Amino acid sequence: MAPSPDPHDDPRVNARTPRTPRRLTREPNVAFRQLRGARSPGEFAAAVRRAAREIGEQVACDARYIGRVENGEIRCPNYAYERVFRHMFPGLTLADLGFSARETVRGRGARPLPVTPLLHITPRPDHPRDDPPGQRAGQSSDNHHIHQNHEESDVLRRAFMTGSTATVAAVSLGLGPASAHPVQRVGEAEVSAVEEAVRRIRLLDDRHGADGLYQRAAQPLRTAYALLDASAARRSTQERLHTGAGELAISVGWLAHDSGRFGEARSHYAEALATARLAGDAGLEAHAFCNMSFLARDMGRPREAMRAAQAGERAAHPLGSPRLLSLLALREAGGWAGLGDRSACEESLARAHSHFARGTSPADPEWMTFFVEAELEMLQAQCWSALGDWSRAARHAHRAATVQDPHFARNLALYRAELADDLARAGAPAESAAAGQQVLDLLNQVQSTRIQAMLADTSRILAPHRASPEVAAFLERRAAVAV
Repeated sequence: MAPSPDPHDDPRVNARTPRTPRRLTREPNVAFRQLRGARSPGEFAAAVRRAAREIGEQVACDARYIGRVENGEIRCPNYAYERVFRHMFPGLTLADLGFSARETVRGRGARPLPVTPLLHITPRPDHPRDDPPGQRAGQSSDNHHIHQNHEESDVLRRAFMTGSTATVAAVSLGLGPASAHPVQRVGEAEVSAVEEAVRRIRLLDDRHGADGLYQRAAQPLRTAYALLDASAARRSTQERLHTGAGELAISVGWLAHDSGRFGEARSHYAEALATARLAGDAGLEAHAFCNMSFLARDMGRPREAMRAAQAGERAAHPLGSPRLLSLLALREAGGWAGLGDRSACEESLARAHSHFARGTSPADPEWMTFFVEAELEMLQAQCWSALGDWSRAARHAHRAATVQDPHFARNLALYRAELADDLARAGAPAESAAAGQQVLDLLNQVQSTRIQAMLADTSRILAPHRASPEVAAFLERRAAVAV
C-alpha cells in the first residue's frame, strides 16, 4: 500500500502530492536532524508539543512526524508547526530549519498535479461495500488513486492552469462539463455536488471508518470553500452553499478526529463554526459546537467539552429538534463526567433521556441519522466509564452493541471495543477478551485509529490475565493484527 500524505504537512501541499509509485526523489533534512541532537524522535516530538502549548498552538506531533520531516517527505510544515519551530529556535528561518520555501512547494513554481475527487468514488450496484469502481472488497484504495483516469487528470491540469475559481471547483467536484463551459455563477449543480460530498463521506465513514478517508476528503472541502468565493445565482443558493461547506468542514474534521489528528480536527471544526456565524446558520453552529465538545472530551479538556455542549444547546433550542437537544445534553454529560461531577452528569443524562423520548421530528438535522438508541447507550457508557463505574458502563455498552444495525460496521466495532474495555476494567477478563475478538472480526472492514487505541488499552489491562485461554487467544490475535 502506498503511504498516505501526512496530515501535519501543509494541506495545500498534500493536495498536489500524487499517489503514484514514481515519487519524487527526497533529500534528507540534515539541518532538522542536527537540531534534534541526541534526543530520540519521540523525545523531540514531546518537546515540540510542549513548545506548542507554550504559545497556545495545537499540534499532534509524534515520532513518525519527526521521521518524515527528517527523511524529506515533509518539505514544508503547515503554519502552526512553523510558528512552533520558530518559537523553539528563535531567529531561524524555514530554510535554516531545512525546509523548502512555500512558494517553491505550492506557489507559482509548483507543478499543478491532478487531484482525485472523492465524489468519483461510487458504489457498484452488485457490491454491498462502498469500494471505488473496479476495486475488490478489502483492496487498498490507493490503487484507485494510482490508476485514476488520465483524461480526467488532463482536464484538471487545464482547469487549474487556465480556469476561474468556479471552473476549478466544478471540475474537482466531478462536474465534468464545467471544464468545457466555465461556470460564471454557482448554481444548483455545484451546491448539490457539495451536499452529495457530505453524504458520501458520512456513508463511507459509517461503513469503513475514518483512517482511509481523511486525505481523500480534503480536496472536496477546499473546493467547497473555493465556490464560496464565486457568485451565486440566488441568495437561497448561497445559503445552501454556506451550509454545505460548513457541514463538509465538520465531516472532514470528524475524519481527522476519529483518526487521531486532533489538531487538524480542531481547525476544521473552528472553520465550520466561523462559517455558521457568518451565515447566521443556527443549525450548523449547533453541529459545530456538538463536535467541538466531543473533541474537547477526547483531548482531556472536560470543562471545555461541557461549555461547548452548552453553547450548542443555546444555538439548538430555537430549531425544535428534541433529538439534537438530547445529543447535546449527552455531550454535556460527558464533560461533567470528565470533571468527576456525578450529580451534574446524571442531571444532563436525565435531560438527554427526556428529549430522546419525544422521538424524531421533521426539524432533526440530516446528519443526525446516526443518533439512535445504540448511540444513546454508547454515550452513557462513556459517561459511566469516565466516572469509574465500570460495571454500569459495560451494561450500557452491551446494550449499544446489541441494538446497533450490523450494516454500520464502524459503530458496531466501536461499541464492542467500549464493551471490551469496560469489562476488562470491571474485572471480567474472559468476557472482555470475547468482546475484543468480535472487534477483531470487524477490522477487515473498519479502519479507525480510535478503535485501535481502545483495543491497545484493553490489551494492556488484560495482559496480567494471560493465563486465561480466552485472554491469551485475544492478545495473540490482536498482536498479529497490530503488526
